[in-house]
Amino acid sequence: MITGAHAVIYSSEPDQTRAFLLDVLGFRAVDAGGGWLVFALPPAELAVHPADEGGQQELFLMCDDIKTTVQELKDKGVEFHTPISEQRWGFLTSFKLPGGGEIGLYEPRHPTAIS
Repeated sequence: MITGAHAVIYSSEPDQTRAFLLDVLGFRAVDAGGGWLVFALPPAELAVHPADEGGQQELFLMCDDIKTTVQELKDKGVEFHTPISEQRWGFLTSFKLPGGGEIGLYEPRHPTAIS
């Protein structure tokens, strides 16, 4: 029986990325041993999109009000790479993680599996 999902972020600066998740995004964490933090995420859903080749995965965080959430994160020093864009399915942007990479942020317009 599946009991959950575990996502992994690879970072060249893991300590800074962990601090960002803990202090900026406010995710709770447990020490899995030896100071290795594992973070609780908000409720999640999973979608399957078509692709010419398989093997690509992405992480998006969802919010109820993207403009407010973006401003709150900017006030905490978060850098956004893209302006908010309006898509058929919602509003989308992304922000930079310490150590490289980025995470998408979107406000869905479609029904969600977690609401």
